[in-house]
Amino acid sequence: MNILIIGLGSIARKHIEALSNLNLDVKIYALRSKLNVPAEGNVENIYELENCDVVFDFAIISNPTQLHFQFIEKLAQKGIPLFIEKPAIHTLENVNKLVDLIKEKHLITYVACNLRFHPCILFLKDKIDKDGLRINELNVYCGSYLPDWRPGKDFRTIYSANSEMGGGVHLDLFHELDYTAWIFGLPNKSNVILRNKSSLEIDAVDYANYTLEYDYFVANIVLNYYRRNPKREIEIVFKKDTWVVDLIKNEIKNDNGDVFFRAENFNVKDTYLLQLKYFIGCISNNQVPMNSFDESVEILKICLNNEFNFKK
Repeated sequence: MNILIIGLGSIARKHIEALSNLNLDVKIYALRSKLNVPAEGNVENIYELENCDVVFDFAIISNPTQLHFQFIEKLAQKGIPLFIEKPAIHTLENVNKLVDLIKEKHLITYVACNLRFHPCILFLKDKIDKDGLRINELNVYCGSYLPDWRPGKDFRTIYSANSEMGGGVHLDLFHELDYTAWIFGLPNKSNVILRNKSSLEIDAVDYANYTLEYDYFVANIVLNYYRRNPKREIEIVFKKDTWVVDLIKNEIKNDNGDVFFRAENFNVKDTYLLQLKYFIGCISNNQVPMNSFDESVEILKICLNNEFNFKK
């Protein structure tokens, strides 16, 4: 199996590690923008796509978000299945051009939102799907401290802090919108506040607040870059109980503070392996994956405060 990687940064290295742990017969190629850069491990460098005679089974797009569009288009034209790091793109300009191209090529695409493979998220989705629990309120919160994300680097220089590079907490923490829409469906209506007025003094959005209206409840999603003590939780207020899902501690508590679900010996890096295994299975079986490009675009429209195809 030949796999092409676009963008050999920290996230790409997580995917490479996951591939090595799948014990598959794979050959990994990385498209490099600079000549004569040293090869990394078992990854072979290539420097252009046009005259490359390798037949790729799929490509991983993990370069900076503002570059995704051009490589999705380029690789889709070649008929290469796409594993696209979230968010798929950072602007909706000309998005229908990509949607139409992918459909025309009958291309398998998957937008990599690895938290869909978190055991707490999977447990929650299964319960909501099967038990029909009456929800009155949903509160989702994810906050952490951007300067701690890349130790030893000036945080103002990384893409997360720069809007022109596709940065912003609403895009970086796209997971929260993604799993909310996956578990509960698209809302009837959404309202969004995006700001960058915090003490971080960065160009990109550092605070996002989404209000999603469903038939019987409202979901509130708050994201930020400036919380010193990281917190990633989902609070669900049911008719007779309240659950708190802690995605850092990997556990779910009820109203009494009792832990009734815990993912023992789980590490979030396991989700990278699980989602690649899932995607490769979809390719092998010619199966349309969940969270295809066009599906993820509908969630991105909420993220970017654009019109989307509201639930009927």
